[in-house]
Amino acid sequence: MIRDATDDGGRELPGDQQEVHRFVISARGRLLATQQRWPTSLSSRTDATTSPRRFDDQYWLRVVGGPTIQRDAGGGPAVAVSADEQNGYTRNWICIRTTVQTSQTAATSSANLLDAASDETPTMSVVLPTLNEETGVAACLDAIIDAIDEIGCTAEIIVSDSSTDRTPEIAREYGAIVVSPDRRGYGYAYRYAFERARGEYIVMGDADTTYDFGELPKLFGAIRETEADLVLGSRFAGEIRDGAMPWLHKHVGNPALTAFLNRFYDADISDAHTGFRVLRREALDALTLRTDGMEFASEMIMEASARGLHIEEVPITYHPREGDATLDTWHDGWKHLRFMLLNAPGYLFTIPGAVSLVAGAVLMLLAFFDVTVNLNGMGPIWFGIRTMVAGSLLTIVGFQIASLGVFATIASEPIRRPTDRVTTWLVEHLRLETGIAVGGLMMAVGGSFAASIVLAWLRDGYASLPPMTRDILAFTCIVLGIQTVFAAFFVTAVRRNRR
Repeated sequence: MIRDATDDGGRELPGDQQEVHRFVISARGRLLATQQRWPTSLSSRTDATTSPRRFDDQYWLRVVGGPTIQRDAGGGPAVAVSADEQNGYTRNWICIRTTVQTSQTAATSSANLLDAASDETPTMSVVLPTLNEETGVAACLDAIIDAIDEIGCTAEIIVSDSSTDRTPEIAREYGAIVVSPDRRGYGYAYRYAFERARGEYIVMGDADTTYDFGELPKLFGAIRETEADLVLGSRFAGEIRDGAMPWLHKHVGNPALTAFLNRFYDADISDAHTGFRVLRREALDALTLRTDGMEFASEMIMEASARGLHIEEVPITYHPREGDATLDTWHDGWKHLRFMLLNAPGYLFTIPGAVSLVAGAVLMLLAFFDVTVNLNGMGPIWFGIRTMVAGSLLTIVGFQIASLGVFATIASEPIRRPTDRVTTWLVEHLRLETGIAVGGLMMAVGGSFAASIVLAWLRDGYASLPPMTRDILAFTCIVLGIQTVFAAFFVTAVRRNRR
């Protein structure tokens, strides 16, 4: 389809101020070819890879490389809108009013795109969560439909929308199925749409133009040609365009959170928080997804890795977004980290607790037996009463922290359960009677030792007390016994409530 455009007011501009555009637009508004003559005073060019954006009766074209164009109230070119400095060059959006009415064929959608009334099961369901994305959703939908045609499969597009702007109206114009979640949240928007998706494969992506859906055939081909259950579009294995990601996110946040996720959940991926993903329906059904917020991106990878699903990555290009950013750097970053830690009690509780307990026990033994270490050039180092106090503190704290690992595993059913033998045995076999017996024995041993100290003091006629290290060892043993007994009661209560 051919469109001709004049300036915003439809006036004939004199001489070198004239500006004529002639561009070919596909049925869905995608820029296929362009020819233009610019005023000689404006040394600019059209970025031919950018689709025009429609607002009301106007089309807007992006111009890259030219000077900032200002509207001239005195009769100059009435084509200017706005400009922003990015990476050393000026981006301009040029407003063009069409002079040819849209024909009926312009509204024709792809034959591969199914609507909600279709009885056919689509091969692919593309899910987009949207929150006021009217500036970018049209370009994304246009690219998605082109990708669907390139792949040659039937598909549905589900826009899970909580917007207050024109996003849902634009989506419906493109043939998308628009659903409205009954509460806000990035994760909930996805989960709400997943319940209504019918496709054999589920595609996830954002509607802010950061992801090029022209790369969807690469991801879809990877999941169909391999045994992968989940394919991720990796920004860090591909290219991150200038201005697309804040420095802190690119060099600190995303790498750190991905490293944590790989360490805790053995995911072995380069981009844990990419929003461009394709997964099989049976893989989605195998995941237990509960979160409503941005941590949903982490939860999916954590669940997939913990359940042994096969994850592949495909390099992609990450672009600057259209519209306002909705990500809160510190708040959302902390929610991701918190969620990862709470669902890995082995790393959060068991390992730190075991390290503290062992270190404390070693210090107590060194102090109890009055060990002295001679180091060349430093003289003798001996472990006395203060070492015993520190060791007792570390032992008690470590025992308590490690106990929390058992409690968390039983109470919360975390995604990554502890795998060490002690915690596993305690989770599976600890009973109230066993806990009482073990705790009672520890208290008896500690109490007997304390009683022997008192008797020795009485036997000596109150003359002198034994070394304080013995008292600390006895009372440490008593405290651990008390903790064990009450921990057994707590575990039993939690188990009863979960039945």
